[in-house]
Amino acid sequence: MTGALSAIRMWAEMVRFSHSIFALPFALMAAFLAGRNIVGRGWPYWGQLGLIVVCMIAARSVAMTFNRIVDAEIDARNPRTMHRPLPAGRMTKALAWSMLTLFAVTFGIGCLSFHVFYGNAWPMLLSGPVLLYVCGYSFAKRFTRWSHYYLGSAIALSPGAAWVAIHPGSLGFPAWLLMGIVTCWIAGFDIIYACQDIAVDQRDGLHSLPADLGPVRALWIARLSHVLVVAGLIWLATVANLGAVYAVGVLAVAVLLVVEHALVRAGDYRKVNLAFFTINGLVSIVLATAVIVDVLLAVPDTTL
Repeated sequence: MTGALSAIRMWAEMVRFSHSIFALPFALMAAFLAGRNIVGRGWPYWGQLGLIVVCMIAARSVAMTFNRIVDAEIDARNPRTMHRPLPAGRMTKALAWSMLTLFAVTFGIGCLSFHVFYGNAWPMLLSGPVLLYVCGYSFAKRFTRWSHYYLGSAIALSPGAAWVAIHPGSLGFPAWLLMGIVTCWIAGFDIIYACQDIAVDQRDGLHSLPADLGPVRALWIARLSHVLVVAGLIWLATVANLGAVYAVGVLAVAVLLVVEHALVRAGDYRKVNLAFFTINGLVSIVLATAVIVDVLLAVPDTTL
């Protein structure tokens, strides 16, 4: 039992389980928006929400575990990542592959459950392509400086998948807009995070905007990405019929993003972790809370 608990703790450390906070709230936002449209009462069924949480965490766990396996040798040469369980030798690749398989099976069962319990086969049919796409990010830095946007688009599948899970065979425009917002949001703060690894990426022939264009231009691209996030959130208010509570949430998110960029300057990355995890964790929680509360308080909307 002690060995199993130790393995679980190491795995959670390796895949940064706490970072699920970035994607999960957006999946729940999409679920509530889709639920309002299909059942006219403002929220999906509790069982559907539970399956969305399971599937999202499982898919992310597969992608992150695969990333750690593929990048183990690269991580071993990076002072920032060399102490992770795989490069440090605290976890074997065999155990990592076993954990990946476990979560891939969990994801598959969760997707199948939508078909079994709710008559929705789309999650099951799309489960394979989704896993392939999210795992593909692990190779993106080897080929393109725009890998930050691949990562963003992979995580952006979360709200799209949640919408389809609740509203079978349909992907409403609010879901597409949420996916674009998440893509730009994730890419923006991943660019900030990548500034820490400029020297290592250049040495190892890996691509990122900071490594290829320099931190000054890269940070301006990150700022532009987050301007697009705020613009997208304002647009979402109109297409999803969101009201005052949501507006307050968007204002708070805009302030948080300004603070995030104020914390990091080219050459000064001491506060990257604060900007990366704390600020963006707050962004996702504040925004999800605003959307869900606004949906529950609003008159049910049965139009797509």
